[in-house]
Amino acid sequence: MLKITPYMGPLVIIVSIAGLWYPILGYFMLLVFGAIFLIAPFRGRWFCGNLCPRGSFMDFWVGKISTKKKIPRSLKSYWIRVPLFLLMMVFMGYRLINTHGIINQIGMVLVIMCLTTSSIAVLLGVTIAPRTWCTFCPMGTLQSIVGVNKYPLQVDMEKCIKCHKCEKVCPMYLNIVDITHNPDCIKCGRCIDVCPKDALSFGKVNRSS
Repeated sequence: MLKITPYMGPLVIIVSIAGLWYPILGYFMLLVFGAIFLIAPFRGRWFCGNLCPRGSFMDFWVGKISTKKKIPRSLKSYWIRVPLFLLMMVFMGYRLINTHGIINQIGMVLVIMCLTTSSIAVLLGVTIAPRTWCTFCPMGTLQSIVGVNKYPLQVDMEKCIKCHKCEKVCPMYLNIVDITHNPDCIKCGRCIDVCPKDALSFGKVNRSS
């Protein structure tokens, strides 16, 4: 996790709320999309765990009032995630076509998309777990597909004492010890930070054969 990660959260509020009066703020979403497409092929969902404003808001703001229940496995299914991604892209494309290229209207479409998805994320974050939305987020799904097997989390089983501290801090509720690589790992590095034996690392095979 980067030092700036905890401070990214307010950006999603600024775009979602202030954007209703200043639609130009919606173009911030294009910067987010651009960063995702640049990073995902090399580091998978690294953006989600380090630079995503919504992810930061969910972790460090909503997390304080979340019930922190177990995220339903069904929400992680690609049978839900892929159709949702396609539906969202078609809907946004349709809305953008109807703007006829007017700058403020394009910005407003992006603002409304940010406000709608963020509202759903907050609702799920409070009632279930902070990163519930992230388990089926269309952009997160795209990153997990494009960046599959990139920059994987590795576990050195000779060092691992299975204390499960890593799993307790994982914002995505992944079974880190038993599943050493998961495309939905957001590369936040919190598991690495709490490991008492330095058994975890990114991007290289650290496990004895």
